[in-house]
Amino acid sequence: MTTPEPEQPAPAGTTAPSPYPGSPAYTPSPEGAAPAKPPVKVLDLVITIVLLVADAVLATLASFMGIFLVMASDSCGVRDCNVDLITLGWLMGMILPWVMLVVTVVVAIVLMVKRRLAFWVPLVGAALIVLSLVAAFMVASAAVPGSTL
Repeated sequence: MTTPEPEQPAPAGTTAPSPYPGSPAYTPSPEGAAPAKPPVKVLDLVITIVLLVADAVLATLASFMGIFLVMASDSCGVRDCNVDLITLGWLMGMILPWVMLVVTVVVAIVLMVKRRLAFWVPLVGAALIVLSLVAAFMVASAAVPGSTL
């Protein structure tokens, strides 16, 4: 059995590679190295968070507007209205904006954790919030004969 020879100190004037990351002579080994994550995009992160807050404000306003869909039944004293459809439209106007906001926030957070561009998610979310309110108005309007949207 032979013993390995001890490592010789580096000759004067040369530097031995340092085993610590961040030191000047550090060179990572290519074999077994974990793939590097993409850097955090600070601007995308800030814009996404600001747009998500704007989406929360939009969902609040849309839900507030949905409250007033119950007034579609005002003319039902003289007309034959479908009260169930008015109720469905009212509930859609109250709940769907919040559902769209939650979906938007979850998708944006997943993309930000994966360090992918996420600024577009709140923009799509805003469109979905508005479309959900429009759908609620259409349902409530369909319940009243002779009404137009």
